[in-house]
Amino acid sequence: MIDLAGLETRPAQTWGAVRLVPLVRPEPILDLRLHARVYGDELSVVSLPDKSVYVAYVPHAFVASWTGDGSPAAAYGTQLGEPLDRMDVRFRRRMARRVDKNRLRFLPLHLALEGYLALHFRGPVIAWAEWSRQAVARGLSPRAEDARTGAEVRGLEDALRVFEIHPGQCGLLLYAGDTLASAFVVPHPDDYRALHPTLVRDLYGELVHEYATFYPARDFPAVIDESRVSSLADLRAEAARQEREWAGFHDSVMAAGLLGSPDRVEEVYRLGGFRLRRFLPAFDRRAENHIGETITAEDGRLAYLKTFRLSQAQVRRGHLLRVLHEHDWRLEDAAAALGGTAAQLGTRLERAGFGHLLRQDVLDRYRRVNGHSRRTRPAGGA
Repeated sequence: MIDLAGLETRPAQTWGAVRLVPLVRPEPILDLRLHARVYGDELSVVSLPDKSVYVAYVPHAFVASWTGDGSPAAAYGTQLGEPLDRMDVRFRRRMARRVDKNRLRFLPLHLALEGYLALHFRGPVIAWAEWSRQAVARGLSPRAEDARTGAEVRGLEDALRVFEIHPGQCGLLLYAGDTLASAFVVPHPDDYRALHPTLVRDLYGELVHEYATFYPARDFPAVIDESRVSSLADLRAEAARQEREWAGFHDSVMAAGLLGSPDRVEEVYRLGGFRLRRFLPAFDRRAENHIGETITAEDGRLAYLKTFRLSQAQVRRGHLLRVLHEHDWRLEDAAAALGGTAAQLGTRLERAGFGHLLRQDVLDRYRRVNGHSRRTRPAGGA
């Protein structure tokens, strides 16, 4: 689970369909600091350890600085990338790369997205008869997913511009149409003030863009019990009670899908006494599914968090790949686990964009079987 202990929820601010919930640290983390290296808008190609490459729009990197003895780490200012006149593609070495003894450069969100794209990337280990030569030889290469920049999310840029940053604020939870879209947490309030503008350049899921366009944020009015108020002190107490109730409702209801989301966690790098990890969800089609990355201290404190809400289509693809992997890519066994036939699973794979992994004659046969089943299904059948 993601533990937000040490972070306090403050009253939300809304702008259209966008709701921003501030997260405040009463005690900031001093021995880890983050700053941004802002790149241009060109495409980036990142080399991966398995000699494959990750290609994406990478607007910025984060650089983490830490100390080994618990003393305060130095903070660096935001550094802008030098403009390039004729370069349309930028090449990166690895998702997370040591800059020097106490600094690590990593690509926020892309660290998590690459982990999601690489989910069971190698395909079937055994050359079962149904799979194509490409599936056995190359697996899912290449695998692509879509995302939106924050500038494309309706109302987000304006919301971030007018957002009131609280004293001690070290993060926020971002909702679109009251659906949790993203979480962002950093170690220190100064880091947050410097990195707040990067949120509009980040990547967001298709669901977020849709909800920000079509679903307004609800109003959660504060209700003061007049019978309890006879002085300014009573009014302050009622206001404080409302804040506590809002924070409790938010932590137990609105953010519950994120806090319980991680199912598979992978350690990426050790930063002295801190750990950089990325996580994947359980791909439960009835629940929220978030991917992301964290930096945690040895005592469990959450120093850094960045998340991405998967769309339903992305959840379905992850669910199919997980079930196939769990059953050694045997279609009959995987289909039985999903409560259907191999032909139905073949059609689901095609709709999910994985049809090229099946042999063409097998895919054609599945289409005929499914077409015949639909024509002969009795009226009122399930």
